[in-house]
Amino acid sequence: MSKRRDERIPGSHSASRRDFLKATAATGAAVAAGPNLFAARPAAADGGDPPADSGRPGRRYILRGGSVLSMDPKVGDFAQADVLVQGKKILAVGPNLHAGDADVIDAHGRIVMPGFIDTHHHQFETALRSFLTNGILINDGSGTLSANPTYFEFILLTFAPVYRPEDVYISELFGGLAQLDDGVTTVHDVSQIHHSPQHSDAAIQALLDTGRRAAFGYFESAGAAIIGSNPGNQYPDDAVRIKKQWFPSSDQLVTMIMGGEVYLPTYEKAWKIGRQLGLQVAAHILSPFSIRPTLDLLAQGKGGDSGTLGLGPDNLFIHMTGMSDLGWQAVKDHGVQVSVAFPIEMNMRHGMPPIIKMQSLGLEPSLSSDVEVTMTPDFFTQMRSAMTMQRLVVNQMILGQGAFTPPSQWPTPAPGTPPLLYVRDVLRFATINGAKHLRLDGKTGSLTPGKEADIIILDATAINVAPLNNVPGAVVALMDRTNVETVIVAGKVRKWKGRLLDVDLPHLRQQLEASRDFIFAKAGVPQNLFLST
Repeated sequence: MSKRRDERIPGSHSASRRDFLKATAATGAAVAAGPNLFAARPAAADGGDPPADSGRPGRRYILRGGSVLSMDPKVGDFAQADVLVQGKKILAVGPNLHAGDADVIDAHGRIVMPGFIDTHHHQFETALRSFLTNGILINDGSGTLSANPTYFEFILLTFAPVYRPEDVYISELFGGLAQLDDGVTTVHDVSQIHHSPQHSDAAIQALLDTGRRAAFGYFESAGAAIIGSNPGNQYPDDAVRIKKQWFPSSDQLVTMIMGGEVYLPTYEKAWKIGRQLGLQVAAHILSPFSIRPTLDLLAQGKGGDSGTLGLGPDNLFIHMTGMSDLGWQAVKDHGVQVSVAFPIEMNMRHGMPPIIKMQSLGLEPSLSSDVEVTMTPDFFTQMRSAMTMQRLVVNQMILGQGAFTPPSQWPTPAPGTPPLLYVRDVLRFATINGAKHLRLDGKTGSLTPGKEADIIILDATAINVAPLNNVPGAVVALMDRTNVETVIVAGKVRKWKGRLLDVDLPHLRQQLEASRDFIFAKAGVPQNLFLST
């Protein structure tokens, strides 16, 4: 995949879901630039058009007068300032910037900040949204609504094996566009749907067509190693072809991560292939599937069939619930990154989100939405859940240090008590930490001159926010996806004044519904809109 192709303008998505199978030249052609590419254009007023040719080399526009939350301590924050963009990069951040004849985006009454970064999202499951809102990971034999259906048995072993490449494509595309609409400008798509090279290519094409920054997570063919389904899958060996064909450069909007689940027999091979290709190696690390003793072996450099596999700074671990002190110390010592999915972990019995443990070790997580079959991938939900869960635990810890009766019913926290999370902390988790954990902090995660312009503009005049008294507090405590007014990825405006650009959503929704109907029918699962109520 060439750099030029990766940076093309996404199409309208109005063609058949089989279009991803067309030749690269056909699907990758960039829209020709008009004759006035560098001409001065009038300022874009409220309700007007976005800056033309945004993201193209040489094109300038400026975001004027917003409250700027840069997430870069060296840049700072501004009650009112400007962000100047040229091509795909940020040129300057500060008050009263001189921009010549650049287009103007009026950001008065808005909050301007970097886009959110989701370090773990199973986008291939979009067609199955809300199916598992009561479910847990694995059937516990209780006979309750949580026990049946469950994630492992139904999502991975029943639905996933019947996906066709076109089902992969539409779920990946629709789910990615939905998060783009929410202000999530970067995702690590944990793709466990690699039943064939065609399935893999479909997932990658969808990430490209979505037009946001992404790390393609090449994980297993769900069900293949457990129930023997999809024997034609080429995981993990096909990683070599995928890297060569789609990701020859590290300077692309979409990059690659190698998945290697430690509960699968192929994990040492997958890790070694990933490391040979110079990729990050990611895995779910959580309570079931005997993962805790496996991590303990990896912590000692005794992992895998060879007994010599160990951890490294190239590892990205998801969840880290239920792990031993030995495993945690090795994670810290080896610079392993940890992505935490607070709402899902609390909901689906992964174990306690390990934020207190991470604080005790001086570590910080990035945030991940995980699975839409159970809960929204909305990042305002992710931030609020992280902050609320941690403060619940710590506040109860502090109250328990007293006697619940006068005069010690409101005790001063004892030495060593974890500090409460603040809104700035979870904003950091949701932005720059995500960039660091995906090796993208040189490009995104903060409004820093020289970085690529992944920017969101949030409406602070809306009825759920006004009057604005605290910028970080308003973002974390009050806002939701309706406040995401404009979204910019690598300088290109992808959402403008509340509407995604170049997207035929009714047509895509029809394709997604048709895909859902096929998946349920092929899996032999009746469709019931009032399942488990």
